[in-house]
Amino acid sequence: MVGSTLALAGGVVASSFVALNVGGSSMGVAFGPVTGSDAVGTRRAAMLMALSVALGGVTFGGRVTETLGEQFVAPAVFTVEAALVVLAVTGVGILVGNYRRVSVSTSATAVGAVSGLGLAANALRWGTVARVVGSWVAAAIVAFWLTAIVGRYGYDRVVAALRGRPGWSRAALVVGGCAMGAAAGGSNVANAVGALVGADLVRMGPATGLGVAGIAVGAAVLGPRTLETVGEGITNLSVAGALVVQTVAASIITALNVVGIPASLAVTTTMAVVGLGWGRASRAVDGPDEGVGGLREAGPSSASDGGRAGADRSAPAGAALYDPAVTRRIVLTWVATPAVACGLAVAAFGALA
Repeated sequence: MVGSTLALAGGVVASSFVALNVGGSSMGVAFGPVTGSDAVGTRRAAMLMALSVALGGVTFGGRVTETLGEQFVAPAVFTVEAALVVLAVTGVGILVGNYRRVSVSTSATAVGAVSGLGLAANALRWGTVARVVGSWVAAAIVAFWLTAIVGRYGYDRVVAALRGRPGWSRAALVVGGCAMGAAAGGSNVANAVGALVGADLVRMGPATGLGVAGIAVGAAVLGPRTLETVGEGITNLSVAGALVVQTVAASIITALNVVGIPASLAVTTTMAVVGLGWGRASRAVDGPDEGVGGLREAGPSSASDGGRAGADRSAPAGAALYDPAVTRRIVLTWVATPAVACGLAVAAFGALA
């Protein structure tokens, strides 16, 4: 009885630690453009993030949890001790990304930890690893090229549709942020609490509540660190660009959640941002742009002239649209985080064996 209670307490602590860091990592991806445009404040964004994550977690969390907890390794390998180690390693990996102010992939970190368990137990199902990692690569490529095409050939149309409509633009950003939050919830609630459910420590309902609460707190406390990177450090992300990225990324991740893939929201979203910046930078002449700052500055004078003030600003140069150095740092973090998580898990399970 005492052992079960201690195991449950340890599982809750480890899961909460993961959820807190998930909130910090996902907040920058889902609501960076929303708070940057002053459509909502950070506290309200955290509340919307929690509600959206709950919706996504309830709708798709079970499918992703099944993949993460049963299809990478045999269920018999996922013991209580294994669940605690996987959660601890996942939390540390995501914390490293938050410390570096990069929105790392929670799913990649969790998969790395579970894969480490499989390698240590000589029970890793490589077919599942190939299917999941292949889906991530495909999602990143599709996100990049879809937004690159829009950035090069269709960006002016999106800008024209938004010009002079700051209220509509804010509303669209909020809806897009919520869609991103729901997409994140499908994978991230499972990443935070899936090991508890897989080890039969907590039932799905209470586990989902624990994950949502932890993610909400993490979004409020750690989220501002990652808000500066996605949408600001990689490219000069405008309102029009943010809507394009939100639509593409949320659609791709939701589709992956439907088929039970623990999807990488951070990788897919940032590749969409990079693709958009690359597409716009590759144009010989960049059209007028209404940036995030334009919404903050919109007042009576800007409304009276139909938004022409924002259109008259000179377009940003290619160097301002795409920063290869920041992109390289983020990609290196993505590669290093799951690799380190896998290595730590192998070492931990080897020591426990």
